[in-house]
Amino acid sequence: MSYSSRKPNRTPAKGELIMHIKNPMEWLFSQLEATVGFAPTHPAVYWPATHSDAAPVVEKISVADLKYALTRGLHDFAEARTDVFFLAIVYPSIAALVAVAEAHGEFLPYVFPVLSGFALLGPFLALGMYEMSRDREITGRISVIDVFKIFRSPSVGSLAALGALTVMMFFIWLAVAGQIYDFTLGPQPPVSTAAFVHDVFLTPAGWAMIVVGSAVGGVFAVLALAVGVVSFPILLDRPIGFGAAVATSLTAMQHNAGPLALWGLFVAVCLVVGALPCFVGLIVALPVLGHSTWHLYRQIVRPPAGLKL
Repeated sequence: MSYSSRKPNRTPAKGELIMHIKNPMEWLFSQLEATVGFAPTHPAVYWPATHSDAAPVVEKISVADLKYALTRGLHDFAEARTDVFFLAIVYPSIAALVAVAEAHGEFLPYVFPVLSGFALLGPFLALGMYEMSRDREITGRISVIDVFKIFRSPSVGSLAALGALTVMMFFIWLAVAGQIYDFTLGPQPPVSTAAFVHDVFLTPAGWAMIVVGSAVGGVFAVLALAVGVVSFPILLDRPIGFGAAVATSLTAMQHNAGPLALWGLFVAVCLVVGALPCFVGLIVALPVLGHSTWHLYRQIVRPPAGLKL
């Protein structure tokens, strides 16, 4: 049998199979179709050996558990190289944001709030990393294609609702950040990027905006961490509803306020440091933090009976 990318010059005989070499897009689509299917699967299939209606048990963790989760996250990242996946997302998004801000001065005050919003959207944006790490626990392998398996989750509706809640928090934060700008440097938009940078860092009003904005943004970040640090992973991991998932996440935050606050601070520092060298670091920081958060969830919520880690 011969393989060719050209169309056959003759009409194939009945029952004869003519194959051709697939181009990259055809190959990717066929892999997604075979691996994912984009249709929710039965709970007993999606959650092998973990399909249980037992209430989740929240454990107390320590700093050592944070280090363990980060180590496991680095291992997953090194195995799957999801930096390529984020390279295709982060840079186009940031480039578009900067271009819009440069073209329309009224958007300049929102550049930092949007970038800092990664901390709010992080648990939602990391869903694909959670799924990859979860699938590795079950199958022993990890692949970037596994990102799309979230669409097969029986909890896809709850995940979408929780994601919508997270996005709503993000836009509320932007609205509040806009008000902070109006009360400090505003309400008129900056006349240029250089003038805006000068006003922010070299005037009392600019420093007032930084201090107040950081404090209010910190409140939003803690709220997002409390709501999402466990709820997103547990919806992928177990047959549990939206309300129970959020309640479990809030309980986890209550029982582990110190370690999770330290984790939130570590995430914020990683995002800031990753954004400094022209956002290059975010390509590594975002996937590593995503994989690590899955393993942190494993330390916080006792694994279901039957799951061997």
